[in-house]
Amino acid sequence: MLDQTNALNSLSTAKSKELIESLKSKKLDNNDKALRAQTDNFEALFIKQLLDISLSLDNPLYPKQPGSEIYQSMFKDQLAKELSGSFGYSELLFNFLKDKEKLS
Repeated sequence: MLDQTNALNSLSTAKSKELIESLKSKKLDNNDKALRAQTDNFEALFIKQLLDISLSLDNPLYPKQPGSEIYQSMFKDQLAKELSGSFGYSELLFNFLKDKEKLS
């Protein structure tokens, strides 16, 4: 029974990833690609703010090292960039701006 549940979970995960990739891989012209990149960047900025608030990397066992704040900031920046495009804010903003463009 557990194997069937694991198989269903992996199948649903694979299907959802496939659906997301198919939605993202629609034929986009250069303007749409640039807009998608900017909405992903905006989502990365939003995620970075969330990470700054929620992710505290202070460890009481180790004293603060010189430059540790810089490394933590760089880590959070990279993490936000990697996560952008998967939370849905970018897609929502992209669709909103495309609809707004059609009305103009």
